[in-house]
Amino acid sequence: MAVATVGPTAETGASLPEYSEGVDAPELRYFVFALFFIFGGITSLNDVILPKLKELFTLNYTQAMLVQFCFFTAYLVIGIPGAQLVKRIGYMRGAIAGLLVMMVGCLLFIPASRTATYSLFLLALFVLGSGIVIVQVVANPLISLLGPARTVHSRLTFAQAFNSLGTTIFPIVGSVLILGGLAGVTAAQLSGAELLAYRTAETRAIVSTYLGLAAALAVIALAVFLFRNRLKGEQHERGSPLAGFSLLRRPRFGLGALCIFLYVGAEVAIGSLIVNYLMQPQVLALTERGAGDMIFYYWGGAMVGRFIGSGLLRIISPGKILAGVACGAIALILLSISSTGAVAAWSLLAIGLMNSIMFPTIFSLACERLGARAADGSGIINIAIFGGAVIPLLTGVLADISGSLGMSLLLPAACYAVIAGYGIYARRPASA
Repeated sequence: MAVATVGPTAETGASLPEYSEGVDAPELRYFVFALFFIFGGITSLNDVILPKLKELFTLNYTQAMLVQFCFFTAYLVIGIPGAQLVKRIGYMRGAIAGLLVMMVGCLLFIPASRTATYSLFLLALFVLGSGIVIVQVVANPLISLLGPARTVHSRLTFAQAFNSLGTTIFPIVGSVLILGGLAGVTAAQLSGAELLAYRTAETRAIVSTYLGLAAALAVIALAVFLFRNRLKGEQHERGSPLAGFSLLRRPRFGLGALCIFLYVGAEVAIGSLIVNYLMQPQVLALTERGAGDMIFYYWGGAMVGRFIGSGLLRIISPGKILAGVACGAIALILLSISSTGAVAAWSLLAIGLMNSIMFPTIFSLACERLGARAADGSGIINIAIFGGAVIPLLTGVLADISGSLGMSLLLPAACYAVIAGYGIYARRPASA
């Protein structure tokens, strides 16, 4: 392991020692990749649960989008406290804490199912999201630490590819387990005791899925516990948890934080609507299960794009690539809503490929050359992921008001337009 000097990282909400040549700990790389995989996969399961709960509780799109609202509100509420917790107990123990909170969130699906109460499902998702926030506070700084500073854009994008691997695999399994056993009736056809019994029976598939995840998280937490002392020389800055907000006055950072807010919101909004969008008669008229299986292509495109992007970002300006893929996303949205059938379906799914490098590229562009303020700034970036709560909810409102899922996608398109502008603005390296 290289000799360390104390200083902040350029990532999410805490600081580590600065290693001139990075940390020589291959097993930690595998550990971080595994964290990206697990929290990415669990996040993507929301896209499968949302249409299921929409049908069971006869929700409109605004009400259904509360699934994403409650889950991503955890980034707003837990972002700074989670970073402070990690600073206090360290990265490895912080990862254990986050994994255990995620496990508790999974177990809360049991009472939610037994009472067939939508609000309890939302509470379970908030607790689950809170654990993921803590885990993400750990994962992002560690991946920056495990290598030289000159390749941080590429390395973070490569790690995000494992996040995308999780978001690709989990919806496939979730679609089979959660959407695969639909009854021959719908909640809209029932009332009273019959409706309660139907909801309880149909949510058992959700509970079984999350009980399996809880068991897996317990095993991972135990494995991390065995390596809790592997990271030597770890030290953290002490300071005001709110210090990072002053950085919003810097245009490059402030706009970057805004773009993280908009990007996560746009990505989650589109992913949340894929099932219902593909079920429309003018698109593919698929069943709920068939449409759920197609989510694979949306997140799979992001995974492929991140592996490709990790190489391209070494030779092409990150800002230029960001502007290009954002414009590509806008073009695909406009093509999808102006066409029908397979063209409408595949152009929407292809947006996943455009999304691929956006988060890590915006993140690293915004945090470039923050120096001693890097830890403060990265905490604010983490809070900006709250966009995953706001933009999907507003998209649902637009869908209900306009009566058209296609028209509601114009909001994510507007988000991508701002991101394209930021890519052009930040195409040159930041000044010191």
